[in-house]
Amino acid sequence: MTDEPAGGDLSRLRQLNAVAVLRELRAAQPLTLTELSKRTGLSRASTEDVARDLRGRGWLAEVAPAAGSVGRPARRYRFNAGAGRLLGVDVGGHKVLALVTDLDGEVLNQVRIEVPPEAGRRERLAALDHCVAKTLAGAGLGAAATAGHGGVGAEAGPRIWATGVATTGLVDGTGKVMLSDSLPEWTGVNLAAHVRRLVPGPVRVENDCKLAALAETWRGVARYAKDVVFLLAGLRTGAGLIIDGKLHRGFANWSGEIGALPAAGWLQAPTHLQTWLDSTNTDRSGGFERLFVAARAGEADAVQAVDAYVRDLAVGASALVLTLDPQLVVIGGGFSRSADVMVEPLRRELDRWCLRTPEIRVSAFADEGVALGAVRLALDEVEASITSGLRP
Repeated sequence: MTDEPAGGDLSRLRQLNAVAVLRELRAAQPLTLTELSKRTGLSRASTEDVARDLRGRGWLAEVAPAAGSVGRPARRYRFNAGAGRLLGVDVGGHKVLALVTDLDGEVLNQVRIEVPPEAGRRERLAALDHCVAKTLAGAGLGAAATAGHGGVGAEAGPRIWATGVATTGLVDGTGKVMLSDSLPEWTGVNLAAHVRRLVPGPVRVENDCKLAALAETWRGVARYAKDVVFLLAGLRTGAGLIIDGKLHRGFANWSGEIGALPAAGWLQAPTHLQTWLDSTNTDRSGGFERLFVAARAGEADAVQAVDAYVRDLAVGASALVLTLDPQLVVIGGGFSRSADVMVEPLRRELDRWCLRTPEIRVSAFADEGVALGAVRLALDEVEASITSGLRP
């Protein structure tokens, strides 16, 4: 956080103190007020005041004393991850995936609905509606639980506090798809407005590659890295960039779109894999997995197809590595389940073009990372309510 409170701005100071207390409690076991005071550098009186406020807003819960405690034990507080719920939705070319999580990102329910890649706007939005409804119902969040948001009450139970939505294409700050060349009739869809009709609370929309990168730095293989190039490897290729620990969006939210440059090789990369499928008369369903299995077994033509795919992937990846000098390159997306056969060829290609080849790691999320990144986007919105002074 870069903003500093102006002299006498006690409200802003309280908000910053609240952020400090929450940060400590999310990173540790339950703490007493004295322990919190030492860790945050706040006075005990200020710590108590902040804890009382956060508990009233649902962010903290008081921990019951251990059985057999002697005397009057000090009050201990923990982050209340169960106070609210977050919804993350991934609207992709072949599926809609929705997750309901607690405030720590632990998945409570998820639903996946397959969508034909040729589906138009109406069919894809209908699948989105159905997926969200099933996910909420499966998490015990019916109409009563989603009718309002914010606060915690025994009579109401946890509710959706915020929603993040991921989509292919370029997205503006209002949640409207500015450009999508991979989903039919998708350019111009106002996803934020559509999803607000389904759930209460704030709704934020972002590009899927960016959110997949965000998921990796939140709970994935890039948790301890500050500079990351994330490669979305699948039928479509894309990138998300983390710079100095933050998601990089660029001036107009178009960062990472190096694949738009034909010379980068990303537009043609999947054709090498498709050519192998066509030559073997392999059914498209599950076909790519069979290709990677064949490459893993050492079948020459399959290995050649994977190597050709990786060579094209490496052109754009090398440009990003040379520009950003990242600590990590992370391979994610639908093909990441078989990325073990891509890592060494990619490393060889990066060695050819880059002054320094960063560590290459494979996402553990496969094609679910985008939805988890959407959850992180929703959590960012909720956490912003602390600094704004608003109730989530």
